[in-house]
Amino acid sequence: MKKIVYPGTFDPITNGHVDLVERASSLFDHVIVAIASSERKNPLFSLKEREELTKGALSHLTNIEVLGFDYLLVNFVKDMHAEGILRGLRAVSDFEYEFQLANMNRALAPEVESVFLTPAETFSYLSSSLVREIASLNGDVSKFVPKNVTDALTKKFMAK
Repeated sequence: MKKIVYPGTFDPITNGHVDLVERASSLFDHVIVAIASSERKNPLFSLKEREELTKGALSHLTNIEVLGFDYLLVNFVKDMHAEGILRGLRAVSDFEYEFQLANMNRALAPEVESVFLTPAETFSYLSSSLVREIASLNGDVSKFVPKNVTDALTKKFMAK
């Protein structure tokens, strides 16, 4: 069985993330969406909330699993018995950073491959941080994130 890990903070999951998971789910037997706790990034949603939002957004896919983690990614990949790490490239500007990460991961675990996919061009500008900013200013994010995420963002910012 070919398994790949798609790591990220997913704060929150966007339609671009969903697009990449859908693409990966057609290429791999099993996709593990690995949500990093990333406490140093001060996420808007807790790890548990991000896990639930991601599970809801991806509930239409049968060969995926959503798990939180809080340790070195390559060790998580090995613990999951996966062959590689999936990363998304939205624009050329992403490449340099992703290339550096891939080479560091290869230095730490040569047996773990990095695989890069690009989202549909309609999502190439999309990021979780932009979605959070728009939502925080009461903007409509419904075309950028799944409905369950739109609802969670509205609730989160109404509470503030």
